[in-house]
Order: sequence, then C-alpha cells, then structure tokens
Amino acid sequence: MKKIFLTLLCFCSMTIFSQNTETLELLFHWNDETIAGTTAYNNAYNEIWGLVINEREFAVIGSTAGTHIFDVTDAQNSIQVQFIPGGAVGVSIIHRDYHDRNGFLYAVSDEGNSSLQIIDIKNLPEEATIVYDSNELIKTCHNIFIDEKIDIMYACNVRTATSSWNSTSLAIFNIENPLNPVHLLDFEVPGTSSGVHDMWVKNDTAFLNNGGDGLYVVDFSNLESPQILGSLTDYPDKGYNHSGWPTSDMNSYVLADENWGYDLKVLDISSLSDINVQSTLSSEIHENSIAHNPLIKGNYLYVSSYHDGLQVYNIIDPENPFKVASFSTYLLDDHDSYRGAWGVYPFLPSGNILVSDMQYGLYVLKGIGFETVDQSELKL
Repeated sequence: MKKIFLTLLCFCSMTIFSQNTETLELLFHWNDETIAGTTAYNNAYNEIWGLVINEREFAVIGSTAGTHIFDVTDAQNSIQVQFIPGGAVGVSIIHRDYHDRNGFLYAVSDEGNSSLQIIDIKNLPEEATIVYDSNELIKTCHNIFIDEKIDIMYACNVRTATSSWNSTSLAIFNIENPLNPVHLLDFEVPGTSSGVHDMWVKNDTAFLNNGGDGLYVVDFSNLESPQILGSLTDYPDKGYNHSGWPTSDMNSYVLADENWGYDLKVLDISSLSDINVQSTLSSEIHENSIAHNPLIKGNYLYVSSYHDGLQVYNIIDPENPFKVASFSTYLLDDHDSYRGAWGVYPFLPSGNILVSDMQYGLYVLKGIGFETVDQSELKL
C-alpha cells in the first residue's frame, strides 16, 4: 500500500446565486505538483469517481501517472490510501475513465500503450489489487459505463492491441466474471460518422452521444439485432454531442454539447420516438463557457463546466431550470482550450460532492441542503 500525505491547498473560491441558493463549502482539496501535466492541455488530472466500500466513502481520480484513491469518509481529513500506476503513464495521457461493480474498479485510458485494468477494491482502504491488466480487449478507450443489473460493460472509441488507428465506436462486454471479461459485440450507429463519444445505459437501453451526429437511444436486449428506439439529430444550438444524464423518472435528459458558448439542453424523453428540447441553460459566466459532464441526482443537475467549475441547477421543473450554486475550481480567467473542472460525482451517501479539476486536482465539497442519496440511485 502506498500512502501519500500532501499539503491541503485551499485557495479556491465559492460563488452563490440568488434563487433558492445553497452554500457549497470546501471540505478538502488535493493537488500534487510533482505530477506532470499533459503536453496538450497541461492537465495532470482527469476523471473523478466515487465508491462506498466497507461502509467508507472513497474518491477515485485519474492523473497522468495513474489512479489515486482517497478515503473521504472524514472529508476534512481525507487521505490518499492507494495509488495504482496506469498501464501507460506520462504527458500524453489526457483521459482516464472509471466505473465499479461488485467490489471491482474498471479503469481505462484514451491514450498511449494502455490497457483495461480491473482492480479488486473490496479491501479498501487497506489494499487495492490489480486482478486483470490486458490490452487484448481494450488498449485505449474513451469512456466506459456498466449496466449493472446484468453485468454488461459498454466501452466507446475502443482500440485493441491488434487494431489499427481505426477504432470501434462501441464495444460491449460481459463482466459477470470480472477476471474474464468476454467481448459480445461491436456496434456502430447505422448511417453515422462521428462515432459514440459517451453513453448512459440501463436495462439494455443505451443513450449514445454520437458527437456531430447527435443523440441516439438503442435497445441492446437482442445483441444480434440492436434497435434504435429514438434519436435527436437536429436541435437548436447543436454542436458536438458530448455526454448526458437522465432524471430518475426517465422523463428528462440533460445534454451537453462540448463547444464554446453552447447551452446545455434539457430534453423531454418521455416518448423516445419524439425527443425534443424543453429548455436550455448555461453557467451565465462567460460567452465561451463549455459544459463538460452533467450528472443528475434527485432534483438537481451537477455540471463540471471546465473553466467555470462546478455548476448546480434545480431541474424539478424541466421547462424552467435555474442555477442554485457554483464552486470555482479553476483559478485563471481564460476560456480558450479545455481546462478546469473535468468531472463531478454527487452520489456519495453523505451528500458530499467530488469534483476533479484538470490542473488543480481533487475537491471535496459539502452540498448543504441538497438531498443525500443512497448509491442505489447510481447502481442501475
């Protein structure tokens, strides 16, 4: 076990907004300046994920060096308890991604001579052990998502050890046996060219963010014949369809287009054959703001908005959403390139919110007044 004790740097700011405003309190911040930033965006850090193991809460954050796991149960005294080197490391590693299932953490990278790593986390905080590390099924991959009730993992933009520079848009794996993942299907949305960039999946139904092509909803219950249930390919302020998340009642879905100055879209998905835009919203901070990764917990939308940090909105009325709080993680006032808040994880039972900043690391925030939630809201 490798433990690293670093100085807490509390130099970020908090912004509170008027309508039903809640205060986000900084509980913990970590930034290791010895970790090299990438040559592309000078980001030492990338994705954030949360875990509950042995009745303790953990944060998982990716870096150019690998995977860092923090015990955040006592948030103000959070501590790194495990570090797992990446299959590939260094200044070319922009992006890692994570999902967990049944006491195992799945980790991928989008760059380098990487691999699919499966990490046994059942004995956290004492140990985290790599039990699978291979590039046979996945060498590089942009994002993963696990349909947990049926132990199926979806992976997008996949390259294998033997593939060329051309990649598989979406690959599907059975992970019932985590020591022996089984490849089931490669899939491309018919008639599209951008490829799947991200996805959200539940009970065989996948919402696929297909870049410039738009949003597609696909039923994978019959892997021999996947069926498109609906799509949204033309909508106001359409850009690069990056990522999204539905409400728990599956009536609304928030879509982020990864373009400078483009609004978030709140979609009506109550009828998948007739998906439409209900409303739009933005950080209201800068004309070139970019919303990166939106997630929904209860009546609240949490968005990592690159240079503008964490943005939180009340979306109980999807036609009239409004911002309730924000927290600035990025210290500079530039809005070019891609920098700042990469990801957010609001699903810890304590209600504490995890945020990763590409340049400034891990933040643990207290979501005063927001609902606490059992991880069953995320565990599909």
